[in-house]
Amino acid sequence: MDKDKEQAIARKGRRIGVVIAVTMLFWLAMSLFIGPAMELPGRYALLFDFAALAGFIYAGVNIFQLWRMRQDNQG
Repeated sequence: MDKDKEQAIARKGRRIGVVIAVTMLFWLAMSLFIGPAMELPGRYALLFDFAALAGFIYAGVNIFQLWRMRQDNQG
């Protein structure tokens, strides 16, 4: 069972890394390149910022859960 828990921790860590990377790429692409190229108004930049913030909050909550899983696994 210890092996299964370690695999779950590793899987969760990889998922968190992917969420952070994809969120950052999406945010940069939409705010700096795609939005201005499509001549979107500035209010859409705020929408992209809030979407990125939601992704980062999701990642932060999962990082806390991962930390708790690792603490339970050690002790």
